[in-house]
Amino acid sequence: MRKPLQKVFKVIIMAIKDYEFWFITGTQFLYGEDIFQTIDSHSKQMCDEWSENTPCRIVAKPCVKTSDEILKIMQEANCSEKCAGVITWMHTFSPSKAWIAGLNALQKPYLHVNTQYNRDIPWNDIDMDFMNLNQSAHGDREHGFIAARMRLKRKVIAGYWKDKEFQKKLEIWIRAAVGAAESKKTHVLRISDNMRNVAVTDGDKIEAQIKLGWQVDHYGVGDVIKEINSVTDSEIDAQMDEYNKYYIMDTDNTDAVKYQAKEEVGIKKFLEKYNFNAFHTNFEDLQELRQLPGLAAQDLMRQGYGFGAEGDWKVAAMLRVMKAMSEGLSGGTVFIEDYTYHFEPGNEMLLGSHMLEVCPTCAVETPKIQVHPLGIGNREDPARLVFKAQTGKGIVVTLVDMGDRLRMICNDIECCEQKNDMPNLPVAGILWKPMPSLQTSAEAWIYAGGAHHSALSYCLTAENMRDFAEIMGIEFIHINKETSINEFRKELFYNDVAYKLEM
Repeated sequence: MRKPLQKVFKVIIMAIKDYEFWFITGTQFLYGEDIFQTIDSHSKQMCDEWSENTPCRIVAKPCVKTSDEILKIMQEANCSEKCAGVITWMHTFSPSKAWIAGLNALQKPYLHVNTQYNRDIPWNDIDMDFMNLNQSAHGDREHGFIAARMRLKRKVIAGYWKDKEFQKKLEIWIRAAVGAAESKKTHVLRISDNMRNVAVTDGDKIEAQIKLGWQVDHYGVGDVIKEINSVTDSEIDAQMDEYNKYYIMDTDNTDAVKYQAKEEVGIKKFLEKYNFNAFHTNFEDLQELRQLPGLAAQDLMRQGYGFGAEGDWKVAAMLRVMKAMSEGLSGGTVFIEDYTYHFEPGNEMLLGSHMLEVCPTCAVETPKIQVHPLGIGNREDPARLVFKAQTGKGIVVTLVDMGDRLRMICNDIECCEQKNDMPNLPVAGILWKPMPSLQTSAEAWIYAGGAHHSALSYCLTAENMRDFAEIMGIEFIHINKETSINEFRKELFYNDVAYKLEM
């Protein structure tokens, strides 16, 4: 019997609601102090509405009038663990020299909104008092200049603050800023090293920690095996109850499933013991493990942990960050690998999968637990979740180390119904059409150096990822319906030149 997807795909370790954003409204003393109460009232009304329609609380701070006030609030934002970013708005004209010290000090993500409290011009009542109070049309341009002059990384959103389109852009940036905050808390457990002789899964872990905040630590497989061996029968039984709650047991080989339960409990204990929220495995280094973690890894991803196969610590961290960004949205965010092509003329598609470890949050129906042979790793037949995936628009994202910089590559995709069964390939799979076409997408991905492992999301967009990349100061490459190979190659060339000039 099909189980409700909302129940199956509940995540556990997310905390997006714990974050807040500070709304800082600029003004000055030139127009008298009577307006300050009105400005604060307007700001509070705007924040209350935004808090209702975005995943985080937006906090209206008292309007700022001087350089000292601006510097103080920015320093307080830096020191607040709950504050994931600041949003600025100039209700009146706020001379931007007063913002230099504060913006120089700011270390949190920065959004500038160009809006106004009133939607329409009050033609019959408009006078100089109204104009003195409502100066966003040119006050925000003054503010925009100083940010441009200081070469600050920021997002700009213009429009009426109540409009759905405006609030959608606001939410997109908020999720990117939460991703930046969670990125700095990302702690990846490397169980062994990356797959031997593979280049793209390797990279500069120091640079990743400097730019993205990722702490990547290695432990030997034996360290984790000790934790697995200490798992009790009662803990295994409790984990089996969890499997029966979320999945359909479609095998008689319960011993194999119980071993995956034992692996999951042990790995999770190890993750919690050292405060890890992402991990990878490597089928080349299993030592005493009887099975490669399959179902165990899949169920941990369901709970919000990042994962990478074959020692790919970058995709494990990226998946963790994207899961944090997408909390509360419908659709899944999963680890995936480009598997094989379907070159039917006019219907070209790509099948993504992995030998075991695809997160079940993308399943269209309740996943089934099955046990099948695995012709790699030289161990017992592992239990895994088998399912077909949802349909809908999505993105695939990969992060690669180009030597002089980190590059994020994002491809817009359309996930399609998988009408055919694969009786001889019992794995989870996602079938998609990459934009603008399979051929152009593949060529662009390869020219950009994209990896074969990715994080696929049904609920995040390229704009989410672009905002995140800009906040973190890394390169962003977008393959989409407008992509042409000649222009794409020019973009890569220009980016190479630009980054060389920065060095």
